Amino acid sequence: MTDPISKQLGDVEAARESGRRKMDWAVQHMPILGALRASFEADQPFAGETIGMAMHVEAKTAVLAEVLAAGGAEVAMTGCNPLSTHDDVSAALDAVDGVTCYAKRGVDDEEYYGAMEAVLAHEPTITVDDGMDLVAMVHEDYPELIDTIVGGAEETTTGVHRLRAMDADGELDYPVFAVNDTPMKRLFDNVHGTGESSLASIAMTTNLSWAGKTVVVAGYGYCGKGVAKKASGQNADVVVTEVEPRRALEAHMEGYDVLPMADAAEEGDVFITTTGNRDVIVEEHFERMQDGVLLANAGHFDVEIDLDTLSEMAADTYEARDGVQAYEMEDGRRLNVLAEGRLVNLATPVALGHPVEVMDQSFGIQAVCVRELVENGDAYDAGVHDVPDRLDKEVAEIKLAAEGVEFDSLTETQAEYMDSWQHGT
Repeated sequence: MTDPISKQLGDVEAARESGRRKMDWAVQHMPILGALRASFEADQPFAGETIGMAMHVEAKTAVLAEVLAAGGAEVAMTGCNPLSTHDDVSAALDAVDGVTCYAKRGVDDEEYYGAMEAVLAHEPTITVDDGMDLVAMVHEDYPELIDTIVGGAEETTTGVHRLRAMDADGELDYPVFAVNDTPMKRLFDNVHGTGESSLASIAMTTNLSWAGKTVVVAGYGYCGKGVAKKASGQNADVVVTEVEPRRALEAHMEGYDVLPMADAAEEGDVFITTTGNRDVIVEEHFERMQDGVLLANAGHFDVEIDLDTLSEMAADTYEARDGVQAYEMEDGRRLNVLAEGRLVNLATPVALGHPVEVMDQSFGIQAVCVRELVENGDAYDAGVHDVPDRLDKEVAEIKLAAEGVEFDSLTETQAEYMDSWQHGT
């Protein structure tokens, strides 16, 4: 008979092996991080640095943490969403030399923020965030760390919005790169990553088809564009809701129906929020929805769908399917919420996040931004900074080389012409 301690140790080892397999599979398809790892191992640019990370702990993110550790860093990591951690990957990552991982799936608020406090106990000199929770905790609860923090990098739209608001208020006390806003991130991760992974996660969770359904996409930023494009490509009818007139016009010119949410609520079969804002779908919309609709959020935080009000309106709630909570109204209509209204591409039971190749690009940007902070951190004042264009191009060139794609360069004459104001008609 196996004693409890041996069984527990065996379970941990099995989890580590499972997580390691996931990481090894990702490594095969991440040539950018592979090239950077080789460089970092040779040069050890992060020797003596401690990198605190709060991100979605799954295979691709784990590869980034491992690459930074290979460059000499001590890495302390936790999750940035209570439901997005893959526990087997967290276990495998914690076994990597130079990495300590505190992330667990399904934690409550106390455990979630307690893990962030554990990361900050390592006294990081660089922060890498997805949603800005780590930066916020440093400033609100651990300001004594600010003097020794060189800078940070922020992965996602919501985090950058929060940082810019913090910067505008004069409250951001160290430099942070807006990784989300650089072309190699937003043109691929936000569009293709969010579009593909959100739809795939919803389809796998529900076992339902997109063909013939009316999909309401709330928000037509880069993420919304990706969701709308991919849904249309799978033969869904797409309706876009927007609050920004130019984006609404862009969606209209792309051929989508554009409606206020109050009207779209009556037409939609599936609703996917991508705004990064709160109260996008609320009581007046729930009242108009058809029986059986799916409600999913592809924005960062779980505030886009007003679940508190939906719960109050419901006569009954129950788990309709793993990862799907049904809210049954007094009139018998059932509104189905996926992943508790959290990031649908990461928080459903079957979610895998963005495709590996997409995250290779995004995390390549993260890695070179960390290198830039170590090498040239003194050049950046406190505040939000765009990723230097030379770093964005560096990552693009690594990717093109890995894909065997050749491209042209400007001649000296062309470069001179482009830099001159004197050449007219």
